Formats: sequence, C-alpha cells, structure tokens
Amino acid sequence: MFVKNGCVGLLVVVLLLYSSMVATAETVAYYPTDLGNIWVLETADGTERVTYTIEASEERIDGKEIALFKRTAETAGADETTGEVYFVHFDEDGVKLHKVVAELGSFIGTVSAVLSPPGLFLPASLELGVSWGFTLETEVILTGPLSVSSVYEAVAVEDVVTPAGTFENCLKIQIDSRTVSALSVGRTTSYQWLAPNIGIVRVETDQERVFDLIRSNLVPGVSAYDVTGDGVINVLDLVFVAARLGDADTDADVNADGVVNILDLVLIAQNLSD
Repeated sequence: MFVKNGCVGLLVVVLLLYSSMVATAETVAYYPTDLGNIWVLETADGTERVTYTIEASEERIDGKEIALFKRTAETAGADETTGEVYFVHFDEDGVKLHKVVAELGSFIGTVSAVLSPPGLFLPASLELGVSWGFTLETEVILTGPLSVSSVYEAVAVEDVVTPAGTFENCLKIQIDSRTVSALSVGRTTSYQWLAPNIGIVRVETDQERVFDLIRSNLVPGVSAYDVTGDGVINVLDLVFVAARLGDADTDADVNADGVVNILDLVLIAQNLSD
C-alpha cells in the first residue's frame, strides 16, 4: 500500500501472497492465488474499505507469464480511489515481483517501481519465524527519488474474529518499512493476518487503522459475488449489478476496477449457486 504522508511521503505495505503452484503438498496455502479470488476488508465504522483481487494479464516480462495482484482503497464520501497493481510471476523460490504501479490520487498521480532482477515477494515456504525483504525505488512529483525498503517476518500464530467469520491459526506478518526521500527518512510498522487456505483476513496499518474481512469468494456464505448479502449467489445479484451499470458503486463493482460493467456481471454469472 502506498500512503501519502504530509505532502509527498510514500510507504509500501505489500500485499502478501502464497502460491500453491510452488508449494509442497504438506504446506498450507496462506494466500491462495487462483485467478478471480477476491477479498474485501473494511474498518469497523465502515468508512474505509480495501479490496484485493487476483487477475490474469496478457503482459510478459523477461519471458515470464505475469499475474496481477490489485489492491484498491476507498473512503466513504470520496470520489476517487487509490491503490496498487503488483506484477508477479511464480517459480520454485516463491512469488517474484517485477513491477508496482500505484495510483496515489489526483495530487500526486501515478508512480511506478521496477525491480530488475525481480525481488522475492513471498517465499515458497511461509511459516512462523520466516523473514524476507526487498527494496523499491521510484520517482515522486516534487520530491524526486524515493526508496522504500521493507522487511517482513512471520511473528505469531493467532485466531482472528471478523465479520466474515472466525479464522483459526492465522499467520501474523509484521512489516517494517524504511522510506528515504530528499526531504526525510521515515520508519513504520504494520501488520497483516493470513488465514490457512483463505488468505488475508485482517490488516493493521502503521496508523493503527484495522481492516477486517467482510466477504471473499473463498469463504462459504460470504462470497464477494453475493452482493445482496442474502447468503446465495443468484439472479438477484445479477439484477443488483445490472441496475448499477456505469456507476462507481463499490458494492456492485465486484472486481474493484473502479466501474460497474459487464465484467462484474460475468463474474457473478460464473459463480451462480447450484
């Protein structure tokens, strides 16, 4: 997550992933990476929401097939969204990060960072005590070069209670980041909780804002495609979305691309309950 600090500060809290493509049969998938997976998290007061999605990409980087991991942040009453797109591929070492493109709002605009060679986004084996890290370098309007170095560590195993349910044995990931610009040097700490075979269920930002999972297509009964919230994916969900085509309604925009369109209808149609 890229976050504005004062005028032009920038911080990365990376969306943590786990690829079953590179896991052994005995390893728990703490972040299932099937295309089409969706996680929606909100603050307790409902004023802020973050949506994570996994999408296919036609792009290839250095001959590698690329997947897109997107994070979109919304605030109640605000017209614009912010967020990032992470360009990754999978190999025997884990998830490799090639590029990050972040939309930071109209004041700063879009920034990008390229890693060559790609950095280790997430190791193939994720368990208590594992740590890793990488550095992103980019250019920000008004301040110039910016470097963000982040170190990740699995620090605890905890149960997490959310509106989407109670998740046992979640891996708590601590993210320590150091941001260096021409104006300042800053350090922050944030956290994410990953549930076995579900993925991200809680986020705590460096400002102690907590986001809990409210729905995901990986959790029975709280699917991201059940936009009406009645516990079943049916024609009523299609009608709900169809009535909002062309709008920016976040409840109907199931793939979190900023607009309600035919892609959202297709996703619901593909996941209709039997």
